[in-house]
Amino acid sequence: LFYTCFDTTHYNKRQRRDSLITSVNYNKDRTNISCQSIIIMKYSTIAVALACITSIEAFAPIQQTQQSVSALAGSIRSEVALVDERTGKPTGTSFLPDDAIERGSKGNPIEKFKFKKDGTSAWKDVYEYAAKIRAGELNWEDVEKGDMDNRLKFVGLLHRAKRTPGQFMMRLKVPNGIVNSDQMRFYADSVEKYGPDEGVVDITTRQNIQLRGVKLEDAADIIDGLHARNQTTFQSALDSVRNMVGNPLAGIDDNEMVDTREICNALNDLVSLDPVTGTRGNPVWGNLPRKFNIAVSGNRDDYAHTHINDIGLQPCPHAETGEMGFNVVLGGYMSIKRVAESIDSNMWIPADRNSVVTLSEAILRIFRDESERKDRQKARLMWLVEKYGVAEFKNAVMREVESYKRGVTIQNSQPAPTGDYERRDLSGIHKQPDGKYRVGVLVPAGRLHPADCRTIADVAEKYCDGEIRLTVEQNIILPNVDESQLDDLKKEPAFESGSRFKLTPGNIEANLVSCTGAQFCGLALIETKSNAEQLVDALEAKWSVDKPLRIHWTGCPNSCGQVQVADIGIMGAPAKKLDPETGKNKAVPGCNIFVGGRIGEDAHLAMEPDFKNIPLDLDDLLPVVENILVEKFGAVPKKKRKRDVLKKLVGMA
Repeated sequence: LFYTCFDTTHYNKRQRRDSLITSVNYNKDRTNISCQSIIIMKYSTIAVALACITSIEAFAPIQQTQQSVSALAGSIRSEVALVDERTGKPTGTSFLPDDAIERGSKGNPIEKFKFKKDGTSAWKDVYEYAAKIRAGELNWEDVEKGDMDNRLKFVGLLHRAKRTPGQFMMRLKVPNGIVNSDQMRFYADSVEKYGPDEGVVDITTRQNIQLRGVKLEDAADIIDGLHARNQTTFQSALDSVRNMVGNPLAGIDDNEMVDTREICNALNDLVSLDPVTGTRGNPVWGNLPRKFNIAVSGNRDDYAHTHINDIGLQPCPHAETGEMGFNVVLGGYMSIKRVAESIDSNMWIPADRNSVVTLSEAILRIFRDESERKDRQKARLMWLVEKYGVAEFKNAVMREVESYKRGVTIQNSQPAPTGDYERRDLSGIHKQPDGKYRVGVLVPAGRLHPADCRTIADVAEKYCDGEIRLTVEQNIILPNVDESQLDDLKKEPAFESGSRFKLTPGNIEANLVSCTGAQFCGLALIETKSNAEQLVDALEAKWSVDKPLRIHWTGCPNSCGQVQVADIGIMGAPAKKLDPETGKNKAVPGCNIFVGGRIGEDAHLAMEPDFKNIPLDLDDLLPVVENILVEKFGAVPKKKRKRDVLKKLVGMA
C-alpha cells in the first residue's frame, strides 16, 4: 500500500552504503495528477493516521502509538496542515504529538512560523521562485521575509541579508566528509559566476561544503546538479540534523576500530531520505525544536570531536566479549548562551548499522517530541537530558529502542581503552595499511576559490581515483596514492612554493580553523579568515613549536569556529585603542583569547577567555599570541640562515 505509485527498488537501495538519489524526484512538477492525488491520500491516511496505531520504522513515535486516531483529530491538530497538497508529502508537524504542537504553536517566533508554513516543502518554493525570477515575474525582494530568512534554510539556503543581500550560503550534506573530483568541479561551476570575492567554496568544521554567493534564481539548478551527483542540501540548516561527522581516515587507518563510512551514510539517510518515497527530504524529522549534531569516531584519535556533539559515538570493545561497539556521550554543543561538553550516558551499543541507526532514531524521537519549543537557547539535547536526569533519560531511550522491536540491546558503558596514546596529525604524507599513502593538504582557513576546486579535482583524479576527503580542521586528504606516484605528486604545480596549498605545512599553520567571519556572516563582530591567515603567516615565519598547534578563530560567541577546543582560540569581541590624533580611546575590532582547549581522548573545553578585548590589529594581537606560544607551548625563535641575515643588513630582504 505504501508503494503503489513507486518502484520499490528505489527504497531497497537505502540498504546500500552509498544510497542513490532515485528517479522518483519531487523536484519537478508531477504530470500525473491522479497519481499525485493517490500519494496525498496515502500519506494522509497512512503516514499520519496509521502511524498512530502501528510501529514501522521512523513513522511510529511511541507517544503517538499510545494515542487513538480520534485524539489526533482534536482541535489543536486540526489547525495545522498534515499533508502538503503540492508535494503529497506529510508535513513535519504531522509527526508531532498534540503536546508538542500545542507548545510549538505558543512558542518562539521561529516555532510559530514553522507551524504556519511547514519547512519540509520549502524546496518546492525554491523552484517556483527561481522560475519566476528568471521569467522576470518576481524579484528576490518580493519573496516573503519569513521564507528568505528562515524557511529556505530547510533547503540549505541561508540568506546573507546583512552582508550580501539577495545572495545565499548553500550548505550541503557530505556524510563522513567524502567528495569526488566531479562534485568539486560542480561546486566551482556553481559559484564562479558570482565573482572572486563572493563566489567561493568553504570547507567547514563538520567535514562539510558551503557554496557562497548563490542567488535564488540559480538555486534550483544547483540542487538538481547536486542530486544528480548523489548529494543534497535538504535539511542541512535551521532545525535539522546537521552533517554526519566521521573518521577522515575511514578504511585507510592503521589504528581503525570502526569504519565510519557506512554508519555516517546510514545516519544521513535516516534523517534526510524519505523512507516511503526514496527521495531526499524526510518529513519525519522536518520539525525538530532545534539543530542536532551527530559525530561518529572511528579510533582513539577522535577526529570527529564527539565531545561537542549532541550524540557522540566513541569506539570501544566490549570488556567481556570483545565485540566492537560505541560508548555513547550526549549533549555537547556550543552557543552564545552556553557551551557544554558532552556527558557519559552510560550506554554502549554494538558498532553495527542497525544498532546505531536505532539508537539515534530513538534519541531523535524523544528530542523532537519533548524538547523545549519556547526558549531556543534551551532547546538543545543537553537541556532535555538534564531535565530527565542521565539515568532516567537512558531508561527512556531503552524503552523507545525496545518498542521498535529490531533486536537492538543497549548495555552499560564499557571501560574505554587505556594506555599511552598520542593523537596523530592528519597533515603530511603517511603510509596506509595497504601500502599506499594518504596525503594531507593544507587549505588555509578552509577557503577555496573556483580555480582551487578545479586544481584539487585534477590532482585527485590523477593520483587517487578522484576521491577527496575533508577534515574538521578544514583541510583535505588525498587517499590511496601509490608510492610510485608520490614524487610526481610533490612536483605538481598546485604544491609549488608560493601556492596556497601545502603538503608539509608548519606546526602552527597546519591546523588553522576559522569560521566565515564578517565577510558573509551578519553575526560576526570581526573578519576572521583573512586575519587568521595573516596571523599564522607571521607566527610561522618567526616561531617553531615541537608539535602541531591548533589556532581557531570565530567571529562571535556562537563559536562556529569552536575556539573552546583550540590550543589558542580567538573570538571576536569589542576593543578600544588609543587614537593618536584625539588622544582618546576609540572602539576598534577586537578579540578575546581562549587558551588550553584539548581534543581527543583527553578532551577539555576552555570555557573562559584568558585575555579580553585585545585589538585585532596585527601590531597589537601578534605580541600577545607570541607570549602565549612561548609561555604555554614552548615556542622558540626559528634559526635564520646567515645569508638571510646579511641580506637584511644590506637592505636586500
